[in-house]
Amino acid sequence: MQSYYVFVSSWMTKMESILSKEQRMDKFAEDLSNRCNIFIQGFLYAYSLSTIIKTTMNLYMSMQKPMTKTSVKALCRLVELLKAIEHMFYRRSMVVADSVTHITQHLQYQALHSISVAKKRVISDKKYSEQRLDVLSALVLAENTLNGPSTKQRRLIVSLALSVGTQMKTFKDEELLPLQLVLKKLDLISELVERVRAQCDCCFLYWHRAVFPIYLDDVYENAVDSARLHYMFSALRDCVPAMMHARHLESYEVLLECYDKEIVEVLNEHLLDKLCKEIEKDLRLSVHTHLKLDDRNPFRVGMKDLAHFFFLNPIRFFNRFIDIKAYVTHYLDKTFYNLTTVALHDWATYSEMRNLATQRYGLSMTEAHLPSQTLEQGLDVLEIMRNIHVFVSRYLYNLNNQVNFTYQFLRKKFYIFSQFMYDEHIKSRLIKDIRFFREVKDQNDHKYPFERADKFNRGIRKLGMTPDGQSYLDQFRQLISQIGNAMGYVRMIRSGGLHCCSSAIRFVPDLEDIVNFEELVKEEGLSEETQKAARYLNIVNSKANFKYFSSYLNQIGESKIKKEELKQQTLNFVEHSISCKEKLNKKNKSGAAFTDDGFAMGVAYILKLLDQYQEFDSLHWFQSVREKYMKEIRAVAKQQNVQSTNQDEKLLQTMNLTHKRLEVCLQEFELLYFSLSSARIFFRADKTAAEENQEKREKEESVKTSNGDLSNSTPADPVVK
Repeated sequence: MQSYYVFVSSWMTKMESILSKEQRMDKFAEDLSNRCNIFIQGFLYAYSLSTIIKTTMNLYMSMQKPMTKTSVKALCRLVELLKAIEHMFYRRSMVVADSVTHITQHLQYQALHSISVAKKRVISDKKYSEQRLDVLSALVLAENTLNGPSTKQRRLIVSLALSVGTQMKTFKDEELLPLQLVLKKLDLISELVERVRAQCDCCFLYWHRAVFPIYLDDVYENAVDSARLHYMFSALRDCVPAMMHARHLESYEVLLECYDKEIVEVLNEHLLDKLCKEIEKDLRLSVHTHLKLDDRNPFRVGMKDLAHFFFLNPIRFFNRFIDIKAYVTHYLDKTFYNLTTVALHDWATYSEMRNLATQRYGLSMTEAHLPSQTLEQGLDVLEIMRNIHVFVSRYLYNLNNQVNFTYQFLRKKFYIFSQFMYDEHIKSRLIKDIRFFREVKDQNDHKYPFERADKFNRGIRKLGMTPDGQSYLDQFRQLISQIGNAMGYVRMIRSGGLHCCSSAIRFVPDLEDIVNFEELVKEEGLSEETQKAARYLNIVNSKANFKYFSSYLNQIGESKIKKEELKQQTLNFVEHSISCKEKLNKKNKSGAAFTDDGFAMGVAYILKLLDQYQEFDSLHWFQSVREKYMKEIRAVAKQQNVQSTNQDEKLLQTMNLTHKRLEVCLQEFELLYFSLSSARIFFRADKTAAEENQEKREKEESVKTSNGDLSNSTPADPVVK
């Protein structure tokens, strides 16, 4: 096997080189000789391989001796080489057919030249005899026969004529051997295609099908040579013509069906199913690498590159094409879909495996299109709607993540909101703060002092605490966060609705003009069943016109809020946020959280609803906070430089903690400012209600003006038309 592998590979390389070379007229005869020799060499290799394979397999079967796996693999390799020779002739069949014609003429010319020399020798002999006349007549007959197409009958006549013409020593020994060689070449070249096909016919494999499973196991273990599968299936197809002559069954199709079923089952069991399982296992282990489920070191466990199977062209067998890539892709799609339906919370894992299959193996995976969940808590949308009051009190909205609630819920929350705002203790303190700000705003560069807000915060704490240690401001902050969480949930579901609707309407050609499908079907004169189906087809204009935010802004009644109150709430929120994040590092993580963008969303919504954005911005609150903390940070840093020379470690440690605490507070205020700025975009909070109405009126007036200009224009103007 090793020797023939080298011989056949070398022959294929030489044949490719010779047939690809452009023929030169000055070396035409030499080129024809080279092509003739390479064709005959390929045929002889095919003859030798066929003889070795048939003899070996039939001897094992006749003697009832078991064949080793090594022998089976070697014989299958020889079968592949045999079909590779046939494929080489088939692939270059156009060039081969053209060359055979010229080679035949060249061989006929050589034979005619040898016969002509012998004929002249007979004629030059003046001795007359009937035997000499018969020899001369035979040579003339051979010449006349060779002057024409090289058919089987003509070659037979030439052979018979020369069997007579070679008598009486008409040819010298050095002339006869080349002539016989030329005639043998002529016989072979004239029937080259038929003889190669006969030698490469592997119909005998029908009686040796037991070797096929062992062969597939070897292909699976050596995936680098997976392309040789085409040669083996080509050999298995050679069994079909012989089976079509079967007479022991009513129809040969039964035999063909059994053979087809048997081969496909063996292929699935020993290659395709193993390949599917191995690919799925590899994807799972790659996605769950952090769990360290198995030893993945290729230096210890080895590495098998199965991607070679997916670069194969589909294999033709009977009336089907076996596409390994499509088979594995379908298996993975089916498996991922079924397992996702069982456990929807694993959709992200299977999505990652799907992407990895595309990147690593080049598989074109299909999206599952199952309803995915974007909540880390794994909540069900319907369950949330049923328990909305519980959800908004426990859910922590994340502004970076992406539904419609009843207005009554927000109305209830705003009723509590109003009660708090009109409480005498709260209202009196807020009025006092408003007067103070109006008196000192020119002196403080229109910035509300941080110290005043901090004093207000401490003053509210003195009014009393709940049993669980919460002040009135804490409860008010929770109320704002619940309102913000509700709006955040609306935004999240709205984004999902937009995504679903955009997928649903992507095949609708014109959203502004939805055609009646039933009328189109009737115009085409299609069948009644089609018309009935078209009647129930309803293409809805799903332009996803979700105007949730404007609806919530318009439905709830107008009221006014003291802008100072929301400013005070930012202090309370920052303290609460720092406390929640510190709990993440503790053993008891009750109440721990790293995000609560619902508060920012609630503040943005309330300010927009009550048209208080300009008043809130006039306080320059976040600028005041930034300046206050930067001033304290610089002061602490200055003290640290002074105390570093005194080498008081306890005092330095205290200052470091103070410095870190100030930086954390400043960072939390910055995060709140960024979240609030982002939340304002959702409600178009860059403008007041009066400015929005003014802009709307200006647009309407500009449209009316443009329509009036068009109506006054002359109809003769083609541009206006």
